[in-house]
Amino acid sequence: MPDQKKQPATEKSLGRSAGVVSIAIMASRLLGLVREKVIAHYFSAAVGADAFTAAFRIPNLIRELFAEGALSKAFITTFPDTEAKEGSAAAELLANRIFILTALVLSIITAAGIYATPFIVKTMLPGEGFALSLDPLQHFGFTTKGELTVFLARIMFPFLMLVSFAAIVMGLLNTKKIFGIPALASAFFNIGAIAGGIAGYYWGPQFQMHPATGLALGVLAGGFMQFAVQLPSLWRTGFRFHFSFSLRNKRVQQVMLLMGPAIFGAAVFQISIFINSIFASEGIGWMTWLNRAFRLMHLPLGVFGVAISTVALPNFARLVAANNLGAFRTGLLRALRLSFFLTIPATIVLMLLAEPICRLIFEGGKTGPIDTSQTARALFFMALAIAGYSAAKITTDGFYAFKDTRTPMIISAVTVCLNIGLNYLFIYHIFHTHWSLALSTGLTQNLNFILLIWFLRKKTGTLALQKLLPFLAKLLASSILFGIVLYYSYLAFSQILPAESILNQFVVILATLTISGSFFIFCTYFLKMEEAVSAAGVLAKLRK
Repeated sequence: MPDQKKQPATEKSLGRSAGVVSIAIMASRLLGLVREKVIAHYFSAAVGADAFTAAFRIPNLIRELFAEGALSKAFITTFPDTEAKEGSAAAELLANRIFILTALVLSIITAAGIYATPFIVKTMLPGEGFALSLDPLQHFGFTTKGELTVFLARIMFPFLMLVSFAAIVMGLLNTKKIFGIPALASAFFNIGAIAGGIAGYYWGPQFQMHPATGLALGVLAGGFMQFAVQLPSLWRTGFRFHFSFSLRNKRVQQVMLLMGPAIFGAAVFQISIFINSIFASEGIGWMTWLNRAFRLMHLPLGVFGVAISTVALPNFARLVAANNLGAFRTGLLRALRLSFFLTIPATIVLMLLAEPICRLIFEGGKTGPIDTSQTARALFFMALAIAGYSAAKITTDGFYAFKDTRTPMIISAVTVCLNIGLNYLFIYHIFHTHWSLALSTGLTQNLNFILLIWFLRKKTGTLALQKLLPFLAKLLASSILFGIVLYYSYLAFSQILPAESILNQFVVILATLTISGSFFIFCTYFLKMEEAVSAAGVLAKLRK
């Protein structure tokens, strides 16, 4: 009974914190779309955009493998336990030791990466798309797209260190229940990339530099800002940096042990992206089209899935540490419900409005109707991954709360092997086109979630998953009706305002989403779904 009394407050706290993170991530993702719009306007998919996208993917793969994946989650699950059992001084000492260890390891990785970049590019991008010959006079001495990619990747490698430091600070702040500033920090990264892209296009040639160089330098500036903007909040918590290094400390070893399987599991997923890059290098523009679709897919993922996961992980860790498995199960189911409630309608929007959205955001300058069409096809199939990917992140956090990184690693390995097999089958034997890579991603991400939830249920004894069935039935019924209203609303508004200008396109999409979104909330509220009732309560307060 005491737990039941505390539950509403906990649920409100989860929703409120997730809302703060969602708003912050929304701002960051919107700036990310502005960044992609800048790249699409000033750089062609065939050369500049493709080269930058591929070059950025190299340090970014290691970032996702090390910083925002294994390191962040291992640290977040260890820091609260250290603080609770050994005190705040011991927790602060652990954080400083992790900072120093990260700096040493990533300095070596960065130096080795810069040296080995030509080999990495040749291995990662062997297709004809990156053997494309360039006129050295027009491209500032670069004779192939591969050479330009190597140059840009070497500039951006130090980004890995900057964003890793930012991830540690984010983890520290999240354990202190500070979510807004860390979630907003990546917006400053996008500001740097936007400013760099524009400056590079207009001023780069004046300094005899390829215009895409500005994008690479902007990434470095953005990475520094993403780290620095969090420091004032960290200072206010009382944390101070000081040098401390130890590999024998049991808490440092605990972080390293948790990171081991997590890195391997993440490495398996990054190998999948690596293999996808090999397939994507087969065609000219494929890398850019897929990347733009991926960015659009990540808008709802970041706003909803990542936001819920960011707030849920520290909460899961505290509940498991207190051996309160009943509250853990309730929290997990609530997080999954909220995730599905938000991501399934988002999936329908991105599938049905794929081409209008891509036209609005990317078309113009050096991006034409063909680029729009090809990006939209990739987005249609990639959107299938949104609900599964979001739910998988939350479920994986459940394993991390139990300090189990091995099970997600094994499941990730299985699904990635399947993804690679589907890519090969689709590209070389069935579809022979870029969007088949998006289709295989959608299929395998949903399978990944199913396997994760199945094994987490075995770990905890029960998750009472049957409680989700009535919720899912109501949600699917509402979503089907939502899709019908969305489709016909767009047809009606597009006849009233033809897509002759960006303003018309924006108004049509906004009106369509407003009408269909209101209908979705009405349907779910009529069916008395808790999430819709909460949303209606928030709207009522705003009107007052």
